[in-house]
Amino acid sequence: MSQMKAAGLEPGGDMKDGKRGWTQAVPLLRSDITGTPQLSLAVGGKPQVLTQGEQVAVRAALTGAKSVSIENAPLVFLGYGVKAPERNWDDYAGVDTKGKIGVVLINDPDFEAGQGDFGGKAMTYYGRWTYKFEEAARQGLAGLLIVHETEPASYGWNTVKNSNTNTMFDVVRDNPSGSHPQLEGWMQRDVAVDLFKRAGLDFDALKKQAQTRGFKPVEIKGATFSAKYDVDSQVITSQNVVGRLTGKKRADETVIYSGHWDHLGIGQPDAKGDRIYNGAVDNATGIAAMIELGRAFAKAPRTDRSIVFLAVTAEEKGLLGSEYYASKPVYPLGKTVGVINMDALDPNGLAKNFTISGSAKLDLLDRLTGTAKTFGLAYSPDPHPEAGYFFRSDHFPFAKRGVPAISYGSGNDWVDGGVAAAEADQAKYTEERYHQPADQWEASWTFAGMAHDLGMLYTLGRDLANSNDWPNWSQDSEFRGARDQTAADRR
Repeated sequence: MSQMKAAGLEPGGDMKDGKRGWTQAVPLLRSDITGTPQLSLAVGGKPQVLTQGEQVAVRAALTGAKSVSIENAPLVFLGYGVKAPERNWDDYAGVDTKGKIGVVLINDPDFEAGQGDFGGKAMTYYGRWTYKFEEAARQGLAGLLIVHETEPASYGWNTVKNSNTNTMFDVVRDNPSGSHPQLEGWMQRDVAVDLFKRAGLDFDALKKQAQTRGFKPVEIKGATFSAKYDVDSQVITSQNVVGRLTGKKRADETVIYSGHWDHLGIGQPDAKGDRIYNGAVDNATGIAAMIELGRAFAKAPRTDRSIVFLAVTAEEKGLLGSEYYASKPVYPLGKTVGVINMDALDPNGLAKNFTISGSAKLDLLDRLTGTAKTFGLAYSPDPHPEAGYFFRSDHFPFAKRGVPAISYGSGNDWVDGGVAAAEADQAKYTEERYHQPADQWEASWTFAGMAHDLGMLYTLGRDLANSNDWPNWSQDSEFRGARDQTAADRR
C-alpha cells in the first residue's frame, strides 16, 4: 500500500465509510497439520511407514475438518483421474469410489505421445493437479494421491514437498467437501512403482493403458492406505491490494495490471537449513514491475479509461486472491477491457522475444504482438505448453469468466547467449530455486530485459486505456461465450 501510494496511485479497493481503501478483503480457510502425520501403505497386511515430505506430501485438509482419520482404505488406480464426457473419456468408469483412495498420474493422457485428444504436449485443465483433486471430490473418493514425475509435472519433488507440506489455504466455500476430498497428496514415483509391484502390478504397463480411451480403473489388490493427523483449521482474512488511476472520460471502463504479492513464507529447510522462501523472482519481479508501471502512469497525462493495479494474495495456494476478485470484482468484469498479468519475470539481460502463458488466441495478444514489434521483440509461442502455465497464473480466473487476459512471459532468446543460454538458466532456476529458499536476490541481475519489456507493456496498456476498443477471444475459444454474455455491458 505504501509503495502504491508513493508511486502516485489512488486507493482502489473496497469502499470504507464512503471512500475506497487500498485493499479488498479476501476471506480464506487456513489449514495446518499439527504434529507429525501418521501415514502408511500396506500390501497383504504388511505395513510400510511413510515419511511426510519424503515418500509422500500430504496437504492439510481444506474441508474445514479438525482431523483426518483414514484406516486401511482400499487403493484404486484411476489413470489420469480424468472425466471428460466431451472427449468420451472416463477414468472413473464402473468404479465404486466410496471410502477409497485414488492413485492418479499427473498431466494429460497424451502428454508422452505428444498427440491425442488433450492437446498433445500442451496441457489442458484436466492435467492440472487442482482439477484432479476437484474431480476426486466430485466422485466421492476419501482421498487422492498424485504420482509425481518431474517431466510431466514440470518441476521436481522439492517443489511438490515445499508447496504441499506447509500451511494450506482455500477460498471460503459453502460446500468445501464438494471441491476437496478428505485427503489430498502426492507420492514419489518410486513409491508408486514399488506399491504396484508388491500388489502384482506393473506400473509402466498400467501407465501405458491409462493413455488409451479403453482404460478401466484397476484395483490395487490387497493394498490399503492409512492416515491420521490433526488439523488446525480456521477462517482468516487476507487482502488483495488495489491501486487505481481514474479515467478522465470513461472511468467505469477498466484496464488491469496484476501480479501476486505472496510466496511460501517460512517452510521446510533446504540443505543449508534456510527456511525463508524469499520469492525474489516468483513474484517480487512481477510486483516491482506493476508498481513501476503505476509510477509511470501516475506521472503521465491521465488516460480516458481507468487503470487498476491489482496485487493479489494466495496465488501460490491456487490463485485464490485472483479467484476471489474475479468472483467478486471491485470493478465489473463486463467493463474490464483486459488483464495484463506479470508473474516471475526474468531479471537478467535483454531478450529478442517474449511469450505468454499457454497458447490461447485473443485480440489482446494481437495487440501485444503489434506493440512488441515496435520495441524489437518477436512473439514466440509458449515454449513449454506441457507445463500448463496458462492455468497457473492469476490471469486464469479472469479468462475463464470471459475477460481477455494474458500472463506475460520474458523471452527465451537472449541477446547475449541466445536460446541455449536462456533455456539453461530457466532449467537451473526450476531445479534449484523455484519454490525453494534459493529464490533470492542476486547481485548479478541487470534487470535490463525487464526495464525494456515494461516500456512495451506500458504502451500496450496506455493504448488500450485511450481507445474505444473491446478486445475479445477468438471465435473458437472456450472463453468467447462467457465474454459475449456480457456484451450488453459494453454498449
